[in-house]
Amino acid sequence: MNKMRDLLMCWEANSSASPRDKRVTVQLTTRDYARISALAEIYADRTEEQLLGDIISTALDELEAAFPYIKGNKVIAEDEFGDPVYEDIGMTPKFEGLTKKYTSILK
Repeated sequence: MNKMRDLLMCWEANSSASPRDKRVTVQLTTRDYARISALAEIYADRTEEQLLGDIISTALDELEAAFPYIKGNKVIAEDEFGDPVYEDIGMTPKFEGLTKKYTSILK
């Protein structure tokens, strides 16, 4: 599944953008800002801020999915064949834990 392609399909379908809770300031290169401006012209029903929010959200999902699984020693479940499933001791659980931490702080 290509989430960026899914995002483009969502924009093409003119579905409503989700509301944003927090505002941040980012610095972009001239080329990146030009590309955001081009997207804003193509998808005129969305603001630059909405486009950036969607892109960042999708990129973070893809980044999280790209963290490698690192097998720990602890068995946490069994798969459908009865084989052990070991805990992930890589970046994914750390990232998820910190995300929960900051979500509760930012509410």
